[in-house]
Amino acid sequence: ISLDAKVRESLGKNSSKKIRAEKNIPASIFAKGEDTRPITISARDFDVVFKDAGMTSIIDVIVDGKKYPTIIKDVDRHPFKNQILHVNFQGIRMDETIKVEIPIEYLNKDSIRVQPSVFMQVMNTLNVECLPGDIPESISIDVQDMQYDDSFTIADLDITKDEKVTILHDLDETICILTHERMETEEPEEEEVAEAGEVPVVGEEETEETEE
Repeated sequence: ISLDAKVRESLGKNSSKKIRAEKNIPASIFAKGEDTRPITISARDFDVVFKDAGMTSIIDVIVDGKKYPTIIKDVDRHPFKNQILHVNFQGIRMDETIKVEIPIEYLNKDSIRVQPSVFMQVMNTLNVECLPGDIPESISIDVQDMQYDDSFTIADLDITKDEKVTILHDLDETICILTHERMETEEPEEEEVAEAGEVPVVGEEETEETEE
């Protein structure tokens, strides 16, 4: 997967606004021991690449004819507009391990056999370390046959058997749980409110006895 880019000559908010107005995205390539490279990429081209590559596939960013192997590290989005404000690419070397966050895919979670039940997704991603060429696109586990009070841990994932990948978590960490259907909380019964005439007034009895 490749993506064309141009060197970003000027920095700052005004420059970034102008880039976005031209339907481009300000971006940066950063790598260990190297200066950060500010670049500009086409918003349309990035949208296509991002859908294909996600946050785990290697992308060759081409700047002035030079190829920089990268992965997408951060995508900064506008809080309410459908607009990407900035993208950070992490430069990589194919012979050096990197730390990446891999999405966990729960297969058949919408067709779990035991019903009614509630599927609780505790973890959405897994942090791993490996060579760039060994990065898994996703991690999946089938949850269709889970029973009430079943849970899966990281140790249940097939990725733990891959000697090329180091899991950066405790393998006993829970990733998902299946429970009984949530019971509706019963509303507390309203206490009967005594009518005004039924509430004794302090000192009233003494007054009545005195009058008698």
